[in-house]
Amino acid sequence: MILRRDQEDDTVIAVLAAALRRDISFGTLLPDQKLKIQTLRTRYGGSNHSMRETLRLLTAEGLVEATSQRGFRVTSATEEDVRDIVMVRSEIEKLALGLAIKNGDIAWEGRVIAAHHALQKAEISVAQDADDLTALEWDEACRAFSLALIDACASPRLVDLQRRLFNQSRRFRLALLREGHIDFDLRRANQRKIVEAVLARDATVAVDALLDDIKTELNPEI
Repeated sequence: MILRRDQEDDTVIAVLAAALRRDISFGTLLPDQKLKIQTLRTRYGGSNHSMRETLRLLTAEGLVEATSQRGFRVTSATEEDVRDIVMVRSEIEKLALGLAIKNGDIAWEGRVIAAHHALQKAEISVAQDADDLTALEWDEACRAFSLALIDACASPRLVDLQRRLFNQSRRFRLALLREGHIDFDLRRANQRKIVEAVLARDATVAVDALLDDIKTELNPEI
């Protein structure tokens, strides 16, 4: 019975966390906005316990901050924040991709090719019509491609760090999409270069193209 209740709690928290991540990413919950438990429960459901645990989970992911008054707020989203995310993501993914190219097998290459194909289709759709559904599908395709590139790095901690930073970067990427500042032609060229270099096991070219892709994805002016 205790185990079942724990599993139910975990499921509720996962659902609540996904909803809050989405609304933080799309700017429905604004940077620095205070997050009051009762207000969130009215909007998203859940108990006091499950919502508090959800906010603690998102705090660990860097999407929410705990305040000195024992409350919570959405993390800031300044130019300095995005520069910091680009810098750290670049270092993490550079290391992880290098290890993946060294350790990856043919099955890994196949996953990279499949994720790249799915991303290309999603980018065609979102470039034509960037509504919320296609934007979410595109963002998920970006996440899947980013993960596929490094999932052979043989370091769960690197993969976990990349996942957390990717989640922190979502709202910046989606904001650029809404504002029409995504250069899809440049992204397509960078991504093609990454995949070709991965298949050739050329870590130098692959890493350079990946770093360019991260920069253009989050802040074209960096």
